[in-house]
Amino acid sequence: MYCQQCQEAKSPACTSGGVCGKNAVIAAYQDAVLFTLSGLAYRLESADKNLEPCVLEALFSTLTNVGFDKNRFLGYLTCITSHKDALPTVPGEPEECAWTPKSEEEIVTSGLTGLDKIEDINTRSLYSLLLFGIKGLAAYYSHVVVLGKTDEKVLPFIRKALASRFKDLDIQERIGLVLECGEIGVKTLALLDSANQTYGIPEITSVSSKVGTNPGILVTGHDLKDLELLLKATENTGIDIYTHGEMLPAHAYPGLKKYPHLKGNYGSSWANQRTELPKFNGPVLFTTNCLVPPAASYEKFVFTTGAVGFPGCPHIEENPDGTKDFSALISLAKTCRAPEDLHTPALLTGCAHDAVVSLAPKVLELVNAGKIKRFIVMAGCDGRDKKREYYTEFAKALPKDTIILTAGCAKYRYNFLDLGDIEGIPRILDAGQCNDSYSLVVIALTLAEACKCGVNDLPISYNIAWYEQKAVLVLLALLHLDIKDIMLGPTLPNFVSPDVLDVLVKTFGIQASSSVEEDLIKLKCV
Repeated sequence: MYCQQCQEAKSPACTSGGVCGKNAVIAAYQDAVLFTLSGLAYRLESADKNLEPCVLEALFSTLTNVGFDKNRFLGYLTCITSHKDALPTVPGEPEECAWTPKSEEEIVTSGLTGLDKIEDINTRSLYSLLLFGIKGLAAYYSHVVVLGKTDEKVLPFIRKALASRFKDLDIQERIGLVLECGEIGVKTLALLDSANQTYGIPEITSVSSKVGTNPGILVTGHDLKDLELLLKATENTGIDIYTHGEMLPAHAYPGLKKYPHLKGNYGSSWANQRTELPKFNGPVLFTTNCLVPPAASYEKFVFTTGAVGFPGCPHIEENPDGTKDFSALISLAKTCRAPEDLHTPALLTGCAHDAVVSLAPKVLELVNAGKIKRFIVMAGCDGRDKKREYYTEFAKALPKDTIILTAGCAKYRYNFLDLGDIEGIPRILDAGQCNDSYSLVVIALTLAEACKCGVNDLPISYNIAWYEQKAVLVLLALLHLDIKDIMLGPTLPNFVSPDVLDVLVKTFGIQASSSVEEDLIKLKCV
């Protein structure tokens, strides 16, 4: 096992078991899936054929905190290898393309598929950056496809990126692929922003954290379509539906908030699920990442769907007509007690680009009057690392003339704070999920246009928290947009080699977070 794809990975990598909870066997199956996908992509590229959309789930399942079920990975592996082996070999292809494991022992002990087998450290670093970027791309594009939209450039790029593992490319060519991943990422995030409007334009909304007296079902992850299907299935059943973690922004969409039994938000980020979920007293539906191996106190309540899987937990498959059967989930909920109140305050969300741009005249007036002196983008991920307390303290220390722009679960480090407002403009503007990071770009570009300046000339600083591979894709998207001087933390990625980091620093001004006091100065907040 050699895994360093998340921020909490051991240094230099997790080698016997993941901090995320996956064991070495699951890690080996994930490596095998990715390795054989590269072989398939290599042959498909030579045959000028595209990857099928079904590979998106296989890629998605290898993200941190998504897939833990060996049988699911065995299914992906069987599908990929049978497809690959049905294609003709390519003259001169690397022998790795032909690898098809015959047993679990070969999967676990082959010593062939891990990223550590890429000997040159800079090649490994750049391919890791690319691979983790396309994992994030697969996750975001999966949401796009579910909502009925497509982009003909995404799957061909994923094919090219996967095939590059077995190609003899120089460093500049690999850097070019990484930057191209950011370009495709921007287009995909924009398309997802449009696809999410299936449920209407997000509205700035205060979301209650109070609980009712009915039994409930808790929905976590990111998939709005799954939430909609569940809301329809539970109408008039006496069951309340609550959101958790990254599903909080669902309350801002008119097409979802119209359901009266969408009760409110329960708890905070994925990182706290082991303390919060036992108190919910009812079933929990994981629609995407982030799943932490459930504790015995609530394991019997965990259901999964989509790419998520955990051994022993019921998995709800999609029917051919796009529906899902939630009857087992609903039956269990009816036997449960109402959730225990966590006594947390209401949370503001829905501050996506349409809502914030409508406030632009007021915002510009306050900027020109010197009442808003800086915007700080604090988007990204939450996690269990104690170093993440930094983001709470940083938010507290910001001057009162500063506005925080956020998206993703990083906001749970500070959105419970009462930071007030600036003449009616909330000091924390939550655009939504990490999926909604594009909104922050639109807001920045709109402000730059209004101020008649470049986006890097605005009074905006970037203090981004990363955890997993969707955050890597968002970072690459920001780099493609030529956003400079991004601060990244709470630690820099282990998979970025010193030479690759030097390129990022010299080209884009990437910098590591340090202490609150120092970073307030570096980011021009004081």
